[in-house]
Amino acid sequence: IFLKKDPVENIRGGAALLAKYAKDIAGKLPVSESDWYGAVAKYSGSQELYYAQDFADQVFYTIQQGIARQTPEGQALRLTSKEVKPNPATLQSLQLHSTISSSADCPSLLPCRSIPAAYQQNGDDPSDYSNYDLADRPTFGPDIRFIVIHDTEETYRDTIGIFANPKKSVAAHYVVRSFDGDVTQMVNNKDVPWHAGNYYFNMHSIGIEHEGYAMEGATWYSERLYRSSAALVQYLGEKYDIPLDRAHIIGHNEIPGLTPKRTPAMHQDPGPFWDWEHYMELVGAPLGTTHSLKDIVTIKPNFKSNLPEVQDAPLQPTNFVYLYKEPQFDADLIDDPALAVQNKKDGLSIGAKATTGQTFSFAGGLGNWTAIWYGGQKAWFYNPAGSNAVAGSGELITPKAGTASIPVYGAAYPEAAAYPADVKPNELVPLQYTVAQGQSYVAIEKVNGDYYEAPVFTKDPYATNQHIKGKEAFYRIFFNHRFAFVKASDVEKVQ
Repeated sequence: IFLKKDPVENIRGGAALLAKYAKDIAGKLPVSESDWYGAVAKYSGSQELYYAQDFADQVFYTIQQGIARQTPEGQALRLTSKEVKPNPATLQSLQLHSTISSSADCPSLLPCRSIPAAYQQNGDDPSDYSNYDLADRPTFGPDIRFIVIHDTEETYRDTIGIFANPKKSVAAHYVVRSFDGDVTQMVNNKDVPWHAGNYYFNMHSIGIEHEGYAMEGATWYSERLYRSSAALVQYLGEKYDIPLDRAHIIGHNEIPGLTPKRTPAMHQDPGPFWDWEHYMELVGAPLGTTHSLKDIVTIKPNFKSNLPEVQDAPLQPTNFVYLYKEPQFDADLIDDPALAVQNKKDGLSIGAKATTGQTFSFAGGLGNWTAIWYGGQKAWFYNPAGSNAVAGSGELITPKAGTASIPVYGAAYPEAAAYPADVKPNELVPLQYTVAQGQSYVAIEKVNGDYYEAPVFTKDPYATNQHIKGKEAFYRIFFNHRFAFVKASDVEKVQ
């Protein structure tokens, strides 16, 4: 119990365990720092060569580079850099193994297996099937634009079982285990699993589930999980030409509902304790560092020292800033018409929060406070010396001159005239938000509406499915805690 609760005893216990591993390998404590490499690899707890070696490499890299950190109490810690070259020969006695599946679409060295999700017809009706749609992306079907980060709210084993169950009507492409970062692919990336709660985003994304529970995030979101996931995302981004930024590496919590009724039920994972700042560094796309704000603002509190109150969780680092109606702490938090009944300071209530990496139009400043246009209103967040945001980039759009306000949508579906006679058009329903004249938002990309029609169970998507492409163009925008779409015909660029 002392090891768990007393930091000093915890460090001593770790040192004793590391010393034991070193003696197990060499029969005595190493004289050279280089010869501790094998013991550090064993300390990872993994029998996988990739994970154990990667852990040891990171430890030695940290020693070589040095590091500085600040504790939540404000104490400064510094490790001075030292040139130490690891001795890989000390790994040989560990009998590490490598689990690499030739059928899984993963980086070449990342341990990755393939277990298929259920794809079957569930009765006599061919339209009754699960848990995904066959396609041949990107050759046939929608292009792949996003990678969606989920948490499972289940154990790793149970998640795999759920996706393999045809009665569950849900699946994702990958599942990552918390303990060691183990990866299982369940749906081929060419296909469209049902994972996002919004079919437009299903069509255009790859979904990665991470073992964990949003409100217990720090407990489950291990360094090994982050590193495996980031390596996978780097690989997928390069293979499928997906930009490695926070406009395209997105949380499930950032996906909008397709209708006003659906919006309140959309998910909030991976939750307030997912370390987006660290994750994007591992992906190789760190967020900016310039704190001089002008036109565009990217939210970036320091995760380790960002400790706002979360009423239903212990005090701990979080990935968001609270948004207020006025630039003062005794002002009310902003309202969200879709989330009126929620306690705004609960961890999974996201209507009055802006999350690390989200980017908005600068709407003003006063003292230590910065205002942004957010969800159809001006929202203020505490930003002393620019510490909670960095300068963003992008293109700003605003309602066309003479227009009082414009609607926003949860998808970019084609206009009705684009659908063939045998396919019922998807109704594009305005959400419960609007953009008023004078407001501006960051436009991510301009796309023509499209829809992937997959009406029945099939073994040949070319024979039964259709990719319907419209002529009407949309902008995807950072809108509030979720993305939204506006019609290009409704807006103009801010000069």
